[in-house]
Amino acid sequence: MSPATHPDHGPEDLCRAGLDLYGRALREGQVSSADADASPCLVAFGLLRPCVTGTGRLEPVAPAVALHRLLRTSADRIAGERQREQRLVETFEPLMSIGGQPAGTAQRPDIDVVGGLDRINEAIAEAMADARHELLAIQPYDGRSPAERLAKSLGRDQDLLDRGGRIRTLYQHTQRYSPAVTARYEQLTGDAEARTLDQITERLIVIDRTVAFIPANADRTLALTVRHPVLIEYFATTFDRLWHLATPMHPTAATRAAPGGFTPRQRAIAALLVEGHTDTDIAERLGMNVRTARVHIAKLAATLGSESRAQLGYLIGRSGILDREG
Repeated sequence: MSPATHPDHGPEDLCRAGLDLYGRALREGQVSSADADASPCLVAFGLLRPCVTGTGRLEPVAPAVALHRLLRTSADRIAGERQREQRLVETFEPLMSIGGQPAGTAQRPDIDVVGGLDRINEAIAEAMADARHELLAIQPYDGRSPAERLAKSLGRDQDLLDRGGRIRTLYQHTQRYSPAVTARYEQLTGDAEARTLDQITERLIVIDRTVAFIPANADRTLALTVRHPVLIEYFATTFDRLWHLATPMHPTAATRAAPGGFTPRQRAIAALLVEGHTDTDIAERLGMNVRTARVHIAKLAATLGSESRAQLGYLIGRSGILDREG
């Protein structure tokens, strides 16, 4: 195969000729430059390099070294795309507010994009400054301490309460005893309530049922500001239904029953195990780290006398743990 006919591909899709030659180079320590002419991808991707001990010879780069370099290049490219994404948002955000309307008649769009954590916090603070009635919030556990985020929002939330407003927040059950969350409600004075569920939706903030904020990407560096009345009503209705299913945490914490000797946490994990979720999925859904999830799964297995994952699902079904209401 000549360079002219060599297929165009990336390092993740090495051609058969390239794989064979690279494998031979690793086994023998060197290959000739002439052999590599038919597989120019190996030199292009840095898998072969000139041998210092002989002209016309190439030596292989260790696979671990090559892989690390290629992964780093890929990560740099992804980081560059994210920066480009944010610059695009920052460029077009002020233009979106114009909406093609005549000067002096422009209105805020029903759905807007806000880029950057600082700008998102500023947008929420601006909306909270005008709030008079109610804040609805869903705050899922993201694996990081919520102390810093809660400290930033404490002042603006207290201002709403001082104006006679109301705050209702949903957390996951794992946050019931979080020092940062507990301290927050010890400091707030006014009509502030909190409840918990095993599983909740992504982060949601609804202010005075006129504006909402939801994440627009996985790492929450982009957010959507939503003002469309139909969507706001949908968010608020969803929140209300989750709220009525949740267990009170503040101001009066309710003790959840443990029917049949199984705790509510074990029942939640059992339900997800039966559905076939992995340990990582279970941890993310229930707001805990994977290690803690595995400890709970091990305790559940010990309680039911299970010796394998497959047997555990069978024993959960036989135990009736999911048939009881807690």
